[in-house]
Amino acid sequence: MSTAAGPGDGSGTTRAVVVDDSRFMRTLIRGLLEDGGIEVVGEASDGSAALDAVIEHDPDVVTMDIEMPSMNGIDAVEEIMGERPTPVLMLSAHAEENADVTFEALDRGAVDFVTKPGGEVTSSMPRVKRELVAKVESAARADLSATTRLSSAASDNGGTAAAAAGAEGATTAGGSGAARRSSRAGRRSDNATGAAEASPAGHAAAAYPDVGTLVVGASTGGPNVVERVLTDLPREANLRVLVVQHMPEGFTERFATRLDGRSDYDIREAESGERLEPGAVRVAPGDYHLVTTSDRNGRLRLDLTETEPVHGVRPAIDITMASAVETVEGPLCAVLLTGMGRDGVDGVGRVARNGGHTVAQDEETSAIFGMPRRAIESGRVDTVAPAEGIAESALAYFAEE
Repeated sequence: MSTAAGPGDGSGTTRAVVVDDSRFMRTLIRGLLEDGGIEVVGEASDGSAALDAVIEHDPDVVTMDIEMPSMNGIDAVEEIMGERPTPVLMLSAHAEENADVTFEALDRGAVDFVTKPGGEVTSSMPRVKRELVAKVESAARADLSATTRLSSAASDNGGTAAAAAGAEGATTAGGSGAARRSSRAGRRSDNATGAAEASPAGHAAAAYPDVGTLVVGASTGGPNVVERVLTDLPREANLRVLVVQHMPEGFTERFATRLDGRSDYDIREAESGERLEPGAVRVAPGDYHLVTTSDRNGRLRLDLTETEPVHGVRPAIDITMASAVETVEGPLCAVLLTGMGRDGVDGVGRVARNGGHTVAQDEETSAIFGMPRRAIESGRVDTVAPAEGIAESALAYFAEE
C-alpha cells in the first residue's frame, strides 16, 4: 500500500491513479472521483504508462480500463502486482464480451470492478459517482495478500489448482483437491465411482441429509472465494446453494457460467419462479433481490424482486438470508465472505437465532474484513474459517445433521 497520505495512515484521503486511453474518459473519471473526495494524483493512457505512474505516485488505488493500446488493462494488472502491488479497480464496459476479461483481471490480482461510466451526462450520473467512489474507497482498503493468494489459485489451470492455496494448515473439503478435478466431466466421473473418496475426511457420503441448504454472501474480493467454496463442495453432499455476490447487472450471468465450469454442481443465474433442487446452485442476478418462497407442495421456489436496495446494494445478502429462514425446511447454513459494510450481518443473525449454522471468513484471507468482522462481533457466528476452510466448515455441519 501507499506510504503517502491515504487510507493506511489515518489521513482519510484516498489517492488514486486513473488509467484510460481516452483523455475525455480520464477527465470524466477524475472529476467524479474528486467530487467524491478522492485525490487523483496521476493519470496514464495505457498499461505501460500505468506502471510508471504507480511507481512515481505510489497511490492507494488504481482505476484501470481494460481495452488500451500498447498494453491492455489485464496485462497491466499483472505488471503492477509483480512490480509494485497496489489495489486495482477495473472499469469494465457493460457488455457480455467484457465480463469474461473482467473476471480474468480478477484472476490476475485486481481487487474489484465497476461498470465504466458512459460518456454522456445524464440524470444517473450522481448514482454513477456514488458507486464509483464507494468502489474506489473499498478497493483502496483491500488486503492484497489475501486477494493475491486467491487470485493465484483461481488463475492456475483455469481454477483447477485452487486447492493449492489451502495446502498449508487448514483442512479443506475433499482432501486432495488437485486429484479431484482435472475437468468437469472428470470430476463427475470421479464422484460417481468414488464418492466416499471425494468426501471430506471423516464424513461419508451417506452422512449428509437428504436436503441441506447453503446461502453464501460476498462483496469486494468475493468472486474467487465464492469459486473456491463451490469447487470444494462434493456433489454427493446434494446441497441446494444460493449465492449473493455484489456485482453489477450483466455480469452475474457470466459469473455463474464461469462457476459452472469449475464445480460439480449445476450453476446458473437465478430465474424468477424456478424451483431450487438439490445439486443446484443459483446466483442472484445483478440489480435484483433473490428471495425464497414455498410452492403449494412445500417445495423451495425462487423469486426476484426490484424492491429498494438494502445497505445501498441490490442484490442484498440480508434479503436472501432472511427469506431462507422463513421458508427453508431442514438444515440451513449461512456463509458470509469478504466485503465492506454490514450486508449479511443481520441475515447471519437470523439464521443463528433460528437454529441454523453460520460461518464467517477469517481476517487473514479476507480482502475486506468488514462484513465478516461485524458478523463475528455480533456473537452470532459459529465458525470462523479461512477461504480454503469455508466449505469444510459448512460440510461438517451438514454431515452432523
